[in-house]
Amino acid sequence: MRISLGLTAAAVGLVLAGGAAAQDIKLGLIYGKTGPLEAYAKQTEAGLMLGLEYATGGTMMVNGRKITVIAKDDQLKPELAKTLLAEAYGDDKVDLAIGTTSSAAALAMLPVAEEYKKVLIVEPAVADSITGDKWNRYIFRTGRNSSQDAISNAVAIGKPGVHIATLAQDYAFGRDGVAAFKSALAGTGANLVFEEYAPQNQTDFTASAQRIFDAMKDKQGRKIVWVIWAGAVNPLAKMQDLNPGRFGIELSTGGNILPALEAYKPFPGMEGATYYYYEIPKNPVNDWLVAEHMKRFKEPPDFFTAGGMAAGIAAVSALKKAGSSDAEKLITAMEGMEFDTPKGKMVFRKEDHQALQSMYHFKVKVDPNVKWAVLESVRELRIEDMKVPILNKR
Repeated sequence: MRISLGLTAAAVGLVLAGGAAAQDIKLGLIYGKTGPLEAYAKQTEAGLMLGLEYATGGTMMVNGRKITVIAKDDQLKPELAKTLLAEAYGDDKVDLAIGTTSSAAALAMLPVAEEYKKVLIVEPAVADSITGDKWNRYIFRTGRNSSQDAISNAVAIGKPGVHIATLAQDYAFGRDGVAAFKSALAGTGANLVFEEYAPQNQTDFTASAQRIFDAMKDKQGRKIVWVIWAGAVNPLAKMQDLNPGRFGIELSTGGNILPALEAYKPFPGMEGATYYYYEIPKNPVNDWLVAEHMKRFKEPPDFFTAGGMAAGIAAVSALKKAGSSDAEKLITAMEGMEFDTPKGKMVFRKEDHQALQSMYHFKVKVDPNVKWAVLESVRELRIEDMKVPILNKR
């Protein structure tokens, strides 16, 4: 397959599967390009190629070897993701792999990395269990985990006297996210009063909303429903249509991709925390990303573009530091490794290989000249501001 990114073949060094020279550094990209998370996957792909370009100074060479990317669409199916990663390691002989989009698919891939004794950089799947109880030493993650999402959002909205209910999808991403949020909220003085889980493909939120409203309507003080959701359907507008305001209930959620932020425009002043919004980070890598993305795609980089770029930079940084594509040398190089990303510094924590990173407390601002809701920075939540738990059993 050919990856179309609006970049020249010379700039990105993309070689089709089967056409790479034996001495090339081979990177496998597993992603869910087919299905409701297609936009996430495309952004990851574009960001990865930009990250490789940035980290190699446009040469697409590292340690004197050309970088080849072999991409495979897992269609968000765990068994297919598992098969494709085995194919990438076994048949394509990739040196390391990056992926995938769905947390369920990523979890299925973890044992494959261990079986083949090859490094897997997880991006952008967020379930805590990936670097928690399902983790193994070949797994590194540049994407944020559910705990980082939860802690940052808990800090943003959790205060004494606040009553909070959650609405989440009923799979690893949603359940891990709520579990982490609940734990993080415990230290804020807020009270978590209800948890609602819905199918991933749910579009009618009437029954879910009624259960949430019934649990909250008689509470005294500020009342907030925190929504954690992935995919094309954004429950915020649908929940708002059911008039939570008649019970004094507000809505809150984390950041999202720019098309989804269009649904935030009815909520000026809504607070939450986000992984990335292109106008917030102030650093040379993000400046380059925003400028290049605008030049090539005529639009700003998005949520998962930044993540893909971080994964590409991490891969090149690891290969340079290790001086080799050998998995054991890569692991030694990557444990504790710091690297610059569009979000600023990230560091792979030695204990679980989770990338510690900044998050951003935002407040929604509506600008009639901007298609989506603007996420105004309230404050940067730095690595040292967030006590992200170590969840594996190492």
